[in-house]
Amino acid sequence: MDKNGLAKLAAESAKAAYSPYSEFKVGAALLCTDGTVYTGCNIENSAYSATVCAERVAFFKAVSEGKTEFEAIAVAGGKDAVIDGICPPCGVCRQVMAEFCDSKRFKVLLVKKDGFEEYSLEEILPLSFGKDCVK
Repeated sequence: MDKNGLAKLAAESAKAAYSPYSEFKVGAALLCTDGTVYTGCNIENSAYSATVCAERVAFFKAVSEGKTEFEAIAVAGGKDAVIDGICPPCGVCRQVMAEFCDSKRFKVLLVKKDGFEEYSLEEILPLSFGKDCVK
């Protein structure tokens, strides 16, 4: 799947979000190195700490099915799933990405109204805490 297709899939996935409290819907599409794509959407909870982000849903779905090698993720979000500006991943999601991805190679596509901005994980999470820190 090309980057434009991944971005489009993330925007579509946002429509499935369960966000009755914030009404802010986020979708993610995660591309594995073998070409498999996993999607996710944010799922809110009245006990806010139980809420989970779209990016982590996609990662956890992939890992639960044995996938641990990834190329890119597209993230799209906005009020009622209307995409205007970019929706960068939260810090917790960035840390999950750091657990599984090469920070220089893994790409993060931030979807906006007229395309997307592309970053490496290293650019959005400099000086990350990772596997090398616990050895």
